Amino acid sequence: MTTVLDRTTSPATPSTSPAPLLRERGQREVFCGLTSIIWLHRKLQDAFFLIVGSRTCAHLMQSAAGVMIFAEPRFATAIIEDRDLAGMADLHDELDRIVARVVARRPEIRMIVLVGSCPSEVIKLDLSKAAERLQARGQHAGVRFLTYTGSGIETTFTEGEDRFLASLVTALPAQEQNAKPRLLVAGCLADVVEDQFRRIFTALGIEQVDFLPMRESTVMPSVGPSTTVLLAQPYLTETARLLQSRGCQLLHPLFPLGEEGTTAWLRAAADAFGVDPGRFEAITRPGRDRARIAMTRARSELEGKSLFLFPDSQLEPALARVLSREAGMVPIEVGTPFLNRQHLSAELALLPSDITLSEGQDVDSQLDRLRDAAPDLTVCGMGLANPLEAEGFATKWSIELVFTPIQGYDQAGDLAELFMRPLRRRALLQTGRA
Repeated sequence: MTTVLDRTTSPATPSTSPAPLLRERGQREVFCGLTSIIWLHRKLQDAFFLIVGSRTCAHLMQSAAGVMIFAEPRFATAIIEDRDLAGMADLHDELDRIVARVVARRPEIRMIVLVGSCPSEVIKLDLSKAAERLQARGQHAGVRFLTYTGSGIETTFTEGEDRFLASLVTALPAQEQNAKPRLLVAGCLADVVEDQFRRIFTALGIEQVDFLPMRESTVMPSVGPSTTVLLAQPYLTETARLLQSRGCQLLHPLFPLGEEGTTAWLRAAADAFGVDPGRFEAITRPGRDRARIAMTRARSELEGKSLFLFPDSQLEPALARVLSREAGMVPIEVGTPFLNRQHLSAELALLPSDITLSEGQDVDSQLDRLRDAAPDLTVCGMGLANPLEAEGFATKWSIELVFTPIQGYDQAGDLAELFMRPLRRRALLQTGRA
C-alpha cells in the first residue's frame, strides 16, 4: 500500500497516490514567472510584452534571453523609478507615455500585454484597470491590451504562461450555437511541433484545429460547448479552469512526450472525434517507429541511470514517466511545485511505485535527500545547478526543457539527448581528473 509522508502526519496515512507523496512546505528555489515571456513572445508574433517592473526585471530578462546588442525583441521593461515609488509621478501617465512610444516604434504590433512584476505587485499598481483604460480610450486603434502577473512572489516560471493564456481565454470570442466540433490545443509549442501535430490531425480527418496561443493575435479562436481541449503542458491549471467555465470539454491523456505519451495524446483526440482505430494506427505508425528507434538508441546510454527531479516546472511527473518507461532511467524522487491530480492522473498511474513523489519545496530537506541518494543525474533550477555541479553532481537545467522542442514523435530523440549531454560531460570531467 502506498503512503503519504507529511510533516504533520504519521507515515502510515493511506493515500490513493500511485507513489509515496511527500508534501513540502518550506524555503523555495524558483525561477521568476517573467521568464515565460521568452518563449511566449516568439510564438505570438504580433504581440509586445511590456513588463512593469524594476531594473532587476530588465536585467533578468536580458540575461535569460541572451539578447544580443543588435537584437530588438518584442518585450521590454517599463522601469519603476524611485520617484514613482515616492508618489512624485503619476504611474498611469508614465505608462501611457511608454505605450505610445512602443506603438510608434513598432506599428506592426497588434497586442500589448502589460505584465505585472514583484515591484508592481508590492505597490499595488492595478494593471488590469490600466489595460481597460488604454483599450477604452481608443487612442491606439487596432491594438488589443491584455494583462497578467508574472511576479515571482506568486508564480513559478511556467505559471507565467498559464497566467497569460488564462488572460487570453477571457478575450476569446464565444462559439455560435450549433457550431461544428473543434479541437483546441492549449499550451505553447514550438512552431515546428505545432506544424507536425497539425499535419497528423489533418491526416486523421480532424481539420478544425486551433492552437492557443495562436501565432497572430488577430486570429482568435472561438470557444464553447463544441470545443474539445487537449493540454500540451501540464501546468495550465487556470487556463483549463477558464476553458471549462466557457463550456469546453477537457481531455486528460498522457502528455505528448516520447512515443507512448504522444500516441496516447493523439489517440485521446482521435477517440473524441470518432476516428477509425485502423486509420489511427496507419497514420501514427511511421512516427511511432521513428520515436521508438530514437529512444532505443538513447536507452543504451541512459538505462539504469538514477534520476532526481527537483520541483521547478511541473513537467517533472511526465518527464519521469517517459525517461523511466522508454529510456530505462531510475527515478528516485520526482518533485513538482504543484500536483494537479486531474491533469496528471494518467502520468501518475504509470510512475514507478517505489519513487518518492514530492509536492512543494523545502530546499534544505531536498538537498539532504539528494546527497543521500547520490543520483547519476539531477534536474533542477539554475540557482541550484552550479552549486551542485561544484559538489560533483551532474545536473540538467529544468528551464531548458521548456525552451527546447521536446513534444511529439520526431522530438523524442531530442528529449533523450538533453539528458545524455550532462552525463557525457560528467564522464569526460571524471576522465580528465583521472
